[in-house]
Amino acid sequence: MLKTRIITATVLLAVLLPILFLLPAFYLGVFFLIALTAAAWEWSRMIAPQAKWAAVLYALFCLVVILFLLGMQAVAWQFSLLMIAVLFWFFIAPFILAKGMDLPFQRFKAFYSIVGLIILPATWFALIFLRELGLVFLLTSIALVWVADIGAYFVGKAFGKHKLAIHISPGKSVEGAVGGLLLCYLYAFLCVVYLPLGDSLFGAWAIRFGWVPMFLMVTVLAAFSIFGDLFESQLKRLAGVKDSSFLLPGHGGVLDRIDALLPTMPIAALLAGLI
Repeated sequence: MLKTRIITATVLLAVLLPILFLLPAFYLGVFFLIALTAAAWEWSRMIAPQAKWAAVLYALFCLVVILFLLGMQAVAWQFSLLMIAVLFWFFIAPFILAKGMDLPFQRFKAFYSIVGLIILPATWFALIFLRELGLVFLLTSIALVWVADIGAYFVGKAFGKHKLAIHISPGKSVEGAVGGLLLCYLYAFLCVVYLPLGDSLFGAWAIRFGWVPMFLMVTVLAAFSIFGDLFESQLKRLAGVKDSSFLLPGHGGVLDRIDALLPTMPIAALLAGLI
């Protein structure tokens, strides 16, 4: 399994790194578009595993939504989509997670179908907006999610005793979440100190609003990175699957890799817009 994971990660890096650093931003947008279309296919497969052609149509429809809003060049519509996604994560997703495994999944399938067509396109537009602000701006925003995950994993392994959401994701602990948050604080501090202030969301917020609002922003982003992970874990458990798909051998599916980005990137994009 480890060998398979390493091979898959190596192939992905061999594709992604040249796109990031050698090619125009357009190609990164295409890469994200392919990834989120694949994630839409996985999303539909989890909701209705027997309807294989429906998953293809769902992925194509998600692609059409993105291309339509892009082709219309209606910034207000794109902003509205981001806002709807953020409102969902703040005000609706908590109630869904609170239900745990008691959610009547069959009755919620149509709801999940609509949600996917909002949060997946919104994530793409958020990533593109952050890329327009600069490659470093995008990468430092994404890296916060990785830092939160790494901190939560190692601190949870070492000190985790109190389960965060035992019925949804038994491996996550309160101690791990706190450890991930503290590591995010350190990461954001280093970004502000060692990067030009306008090159990261953290530096831009620190210079515009001050250190305390910047750390509050980091708290929100780190919390919602865990939120996104839990939300997808809940969906997988309700659907009765271990991974969202087998598109990435050794890693599961695309959704398994980007679940924490689904809430954090739209939120980060709107927070960047405030500056």
